[in-house]
Amino acid sequence: MNGRELVGSVKLVGSKRGLRTVRSAWRRARADARALPSRGAERARVPGPVTGAEPGPGGGVVRFARSELRIRVAVGGAVFWGWDGAEPLPSYALPGDAPGADPRAVLEPGTDGGWQVVSQRLTVAVSRHGAVELRTPGGVVLRRELPPRWWEPVAGGEARWVQRSEVPADARFFGLGGRAAGPRLRDGSYALWNTDPGGRFGPGDDPLYLTMPVQVVVSDAGTHLVFHDNSWSGRVSLREGKEGAGSGHDRPGVSEVRMDGGPLRCWVVAGTPARVLAGWSALTGPAAVPPSWALGPQHARWGFGSEREVRRIAAGYRERGLALSVLHLDIDHFDGHRVFTVDRERFPDLPGLAEELRRDGVRLVSIVDPAVAAVAGNEVYDSGRAVGASGAFVRDARGRVVRGEVWPGECVFPDFTDPGVRAWWGGLYEERLAQGFAGVWHDMNEPVSFAAFGDPSLPRSARHALEGRGGDHREAHNVYGLAMARAGYEGLSRLRPDERPFLFSRSGWAGMQRYGGTWSGDVTTGWPGLRASLALALGLGLCGVPYSGPDVGGFDGSPSPELYLRWFQLGAYLPLFRTHAAIGAGRREPWEFGPEVLAGAREALVERERLRPYWVTLARLAGLTGAPYVRPLWWSSPGDRALRDCEDAFLLGDALLVAPVLEPGVRERAVRLPPGRWYDTVSGAVYEGPGQVVVEAPLSRVPVLARAGAVIPVRGPGGDVELEVWAPVAGRVGGGTVVLDAGDGWEPVEVERYTTRLVGGRVVVERDGEERRVDRPVRVRGA
Repeated sequence: MNGRELVGSVKLVGSKRGLRTVRSAWRRARADARALPSRGAERARVPGPVTGAEPGPGGGVVRFARSELRIRVAVGGAVFWGWDGAEPLPSYALPGDAPGADPRAVLEPGTDGGWQVVSQRLTVAVSRHGAVELRTPGGVVLRRELPPRWWEPVAGGEARWVQRSEVPADARFFGLGGRAAGPRLRDGSYALWNTDPGGRFGPGDDPLYLTMPVQVVVSDAGTHLVFHDNSWSGRVSLREGKEGAGSGHDRPGVSEVRMDGGPLRCWVVAGTPARVLAGWSALTGPAAVPPSWALGPQHARWGFGSEREVRRIAAGYRERGLALSVLHLDIDHFDGHRVFTVDRERFPDLPGLAEELRRDGVRLVSIVDPAVAAVAGNEVYDSGRAVGASGAFVRDARGRVVRGEVWPGECVFPDFTDPGVRAWWGGLYEERLAQGFAGVWHDMNEPVSFAAFGDPSLPRSARHALEGRGGDHREAHNVYGLAMARAGYEGLSRLRPDERPFLFSRSGWAGMQRYGGTWSGDVTTGWPGLRASLALALGLGLCGVPYSGPDVGGFDGSPSPELYLRWFQLGAYLPLFRTHAAIGAGRREPWEFGPEVLAGAREALVERERLRPYWVTLARLAGLTGAPYVRPLWWSSPGDRALRDCEDAFLLGDALLVAPVLEPGVRERAVRLPPGRWYDTVSGAVYEGPGQVVVEAPLSRVPVLARAGAVIPVRGPGGDVELEVWAPVAGRVGGGTVVLDAGDGWEPVEVERYTTRLVGGRVVVERDGEERRVDRPVRVRGA
């Protein structure tokens, strides 16, 4: 227990809820002590010497004295390997069947008694003692996995294991889900257990709500992603390497994955960053494309309290000419905090309110928590008890329903790893749609059960269906939020088959992009929280979750006017652009911070709306290619070591470079540029990369640079789509991709590809190689 938890516990114990949280924590500890006995004596095991091999589709099986290793190269280039007979399925990360084997990849004898599988993009070399090397087609080592080690309880039970890996000395680590200290993951230990940090977090807090055993490693040798497909609790320890000076030896970077149980299996995708994310998307499923209105500005607050206050906020935006697309209602609109209910006194006509707002172009989005109040007469609780043979709710090892303490009081928790429970839960969203809500955000779904001490979750011994396989919470915990997102997404799809669902979730796991996005959670108000907001968005994008964003202004405090505006400006260039705050944390409306902040916020909102066609394009491309909307500066130049170490700026698609202000009092800042010519989109100043430049950063805006030759779809003065073209460099070809908004359903889209070049001093824009096919207004800038 840390100091914050201790203070919280002392405050809670004197209250009725506090006593219940103590009881809940005590019940959880007793249940685990009873059902999960001590591991006792353990027997260590390593693979031992190789004894033989058997070729198979896409690779084969290499046998050792005390284990066996299955290798399979999939169509598309992803490589799978699993120890002790582990197969790609079952897996919550994969959307269905595992990809087929590449028949061109063959297991063959290697050097020194080992074996190897040679594919188009990677060679997998297995030593005679079980080390696995990943090599490029040119023979350069990307990663070396040392022989794994297992510890098996002598009395029986799940084996825990460790896999230690080495990467080139210059490599940088990214990923592992949402990490506030990222996006570059420095030396340290990172837990794999989705966790509510307790009301607020900053860069030093780990773990957070959404962890994934997904690493992206970037080095001079190349880029690769490695995914250890195991949802058990674990820990990843990282240590960056160091290159030897003069004749000194290089010290490789080290990754050590320790898991408390479950299979030792992993997938690897290698290539350029774009190819890696495309391969990851092909493996785990394409990102859900949000409806176009979800790409606009959004506003939330825990504590609107009434329809009157919601109308006041909407009118405040409208009367000041500020763009607003979405308003979010938090748990205070529920009746007694009970999910799928409405407080009729404070919100007497929610459908009417929703219709009124929609006429002004504003949608309502509802919070949905998984915890169900365990009270007879609560319709959700009563209907859940009737699901299947034993009800919808998680039970303990003795067959009793697990109870915990959450906002409504004593609660029970649906088992979303049961297909029948998911179908039941998805049907409940009909009530939300009937109330006029256009989308949902899932909260508290790590899952959280308030506890006066220890882990604020369910007993690790709690039982889950796990798609019929059966198991306990040690395996189900990290995929709980993912399975809840699936239930919600599939339910909304059934209820409104002609509309793309809008859903984002605080917790999740690998593959959650199939069902929607996520947000930062309760990021602390302060400049460190602002920096963590950018780190989370970049890191999650590299893990395949492209739609995310922070609580603009921070969740738990009152930001200064300068901090609020700088956060607002950052949020305007992130996919999910939403202000939000807790009860008592102060307001988040732009006009509450004075005329200077209001003017700066208006400028950010105007530019967000002007770029709406570009956001639509990025959303579609994320679904088609896996490329995140926001990308690290090294995205197109992973060999540039200076860019790999840059964490305070990012690319928005291929065309724009955004350099937010992350410190107080800054009015100009240094920006590290990727190769090529860049234009300041406001001043028109021209900069040449690679290199570092100093640019203006007045309080009214943050620096945004456009790549020479870029074609950016924007909203023109009349609302139609125009092409903003930034002059290319003489002798070089530029271009861009445009995907127009085809509606909020499943309509097919057309991808338009443009090229630009300088001919005789004139900027020529062509579509599919023909200038005459460009049928949209073109505005050339930077010429």
